[in-house]
Amino acid sequence: MAVYTDVSDTDLDRFLADYDVGAVHSCKGIAEGVENTNYLLHTDAGAFILTLYEKRVDPADLPFFLGLMAHLAGKGVNCPLPVARRDGALTGMLAGRNAALITFLEGVWVRRPGVLHCHEVGRTLAELHLAGADFALTRRNALSLQDWRPLWSRCDNPDAIEPGLSAEIEGDLALLEAHWPADLPRGVIHADMFPNNVFFLGGKLSGVIDFYFACTDLLAYDIAVCLNAWCFERDGSFNLTKGRAMLEGYGAVRPLNTAEADALPLMARGAALRFMLTRLFDWINTPAGSLVVKLDPLEYVRKLRFHRSVNSSREYGYSG
Repeated sequence: MAVYTDVSDTDLDRFLADYDVGAVHSCKGIAEGVENTNYLLHTDAGAFILTLYEKRVDPADLPFFLGLMAHLAGKGVNCPLPVARRDGALTGMLAGRNAALITFLEGVWVRRPGVLHCHEVGRTLAELHLAGADFALTRRNALSLQDWRPLWSRCDNPDAIEPGLSAEIEGDLALLEAHWPADLPRGVIHADMFPNNVFFLGGKLSGVIDFYFACTDLLAYDIAVCLNAWCFERDGSFNLTKGRAMLEGYGAVRPLNTAEADALPLMARGAALRFMLTRLFDWINTPAGSLVVKLDPLEYVRKLRFHRSVNSSREYGYSG
C-alpha cells in the first residue's frame, strides 16, 4: 500500500495550476511502493507520476533527489525527469505534503529476474555511477555503517523473531565496524536498486525509478545492494550465473579496481545487514494497523549467513 495521503479534486486542480500540463483526465493511486504516496496522473500533456513525500523523507533532501534525476536524465540514463512548475520550482505543496510531478516511464518490473536482466542491471548501474560523477550536490547516506548500531539498539528482543539472532548480529556489526573500507571509490549511488525499482520492456531495461535513498557513498556498496536484491533465488540460494552476469555487465562499463573486487564479500555482508535492520526495525516497531509495509527481515538474515561463508569475490561470479 503506497497511498498514505488522499488528494481531493479541488486540491489537485490547485496544485496543477502551477504547471503547464493542461486539464486532468484521470488520477489513480499506485499500490506499490513503501515510502511515499504515488498517483498515476493523466493530463492533456500525457502521463505523469504525482508523488507526495511522507514523513520518512526529509524535505531538505528533495533538491538532491530531484536534481540528481534531472542530471542523470540529461546524461542519458533512463530515469524519471522532474517537471518544473512555471516558477521553475520542482516541488509544491499538496494536501499538506511536499509534492512533485515526475515524467512517466513505460515498462514493468520483473518478479523473477533472469540472467539477462541481471546483466542489464549491472550495465545500467555502472552507467549511473559514471553519469553521476560530476553531479554537484552530495548527500550523506543516512543508512550507512555508523547508523546501523543505533538502529539495531532500537530493535527490542530480536531473539523472539529468531532464537540467537542477537548474538549473530552483534558479531556482524563488530566485524563490519572493524573492517569497513574508507578508501574505495565514492560517488553517487542509487542505494535501493531492487527489482521493483527497475523497469523492462521486451527484455531491455527501460528505466530506473525511486531515487529517494540515493546518496554519496562507496560505489562498490551499490553493487553489493544489487547482488543481494537480484541474485538470490526464492529458496535463499545464491545464483552464481546471475551474479557473474551482473558483475560482467557492470565491468564492461566501469571495471572494478582490485580493492573494490577484494571488498565485495564485506560490502555484500554490509548491504544485507542494512536491509535486515530496517526490515527488523519496522517489524518490531510498527504498530498494528499502520500503513507502513512490513517486509520479512529473515530473508536478509539468510542472505547474511551466506555472505559469512564467502571468502572471495569470485564466489559472486567476479572474473576480473
